[in-house]
Amino acid sequence: MLGVSLGLSGVYALLSYLRAELTVKGGIAATTATVASGAKTSHMGLDIAYDVTGLVAGLMPVLLVLVLLSRDPATAGFGIGLHRRPVRRELLLGAGFAALIGIPGLVLVWAAHNLGVSANLAVVDVPDTWYRVPLLLLQAAQNGALEEIVVVGYLLTRLRQMGWSNGRALGASGLLRGSYHLYQGLGGFVGNLVMGLIFAWWFQRTRRVLPLVVAHFLLDVFAFVGFLYLRQHISWI
Repeated sequence: MLGVSLGLSGVYALLSYLRAELTVKGGIAATTATVASGAKTSHMGLDIAYDVTGLVAGLMPVLLVLVLLSRDPATAGFGIGLHRRPVRRELLLGAGFAALIGIPGLVLVWAAHNLGVSANLAVVDVPDTWYRVPLLLLQAAQNGALEEIVVVGYLLTRLRQMGWSNGRALGASGLLRGSYHLYQGLGGFVGNLVMGLIFAWWFQRTRRVLPLVVAHFLLDVFAFVGFLYLRQHISWI
């Protein structure tokens, strides 16, 4: 599963980081990383088709994970807490996690920028069209579902079935999350490693992944939409 999804993304992100450090004057701090992008051709309909296809492709690992979990007697009903609690409570927990991670995360982004250990972030590179914000919202939802269901729900479930201790599985999940953010530099790696450890620790104790999906969605919405409206006023965003 990881070999065709986020595990492979981690390899590419590591290579991107090494390439910047070894071949670019000034290292990773002299590069620019884009987090959310959209197609840019001269035909809006074609751009939308490309973007929708990208969203669907990003959800394929999620669908495969859900199928695999549903076919395993040990995880029938998915077994990762997608539908266990009242939705309102899950939404509130997700909002709380977003605040817990997001506020210190802004401090880390500022510090990494000033220390020169992270790429400059062009967080959003989507044409200024009527569908830009809806596309960013859909990309945020895709990111939340993909990362939390695969890297937390599925990976920790399978590692537990393989006999891994909670500590080893926790470290593996956190390192994987940090690895595929290395294209952003060490700041992106460390920030997402910490986020991954917190999310994985909570999932191991509750077996509930939905609040984490909600939290990730909110974090990305704030990052994407906030970048659009604040980039002209805050130099380190």
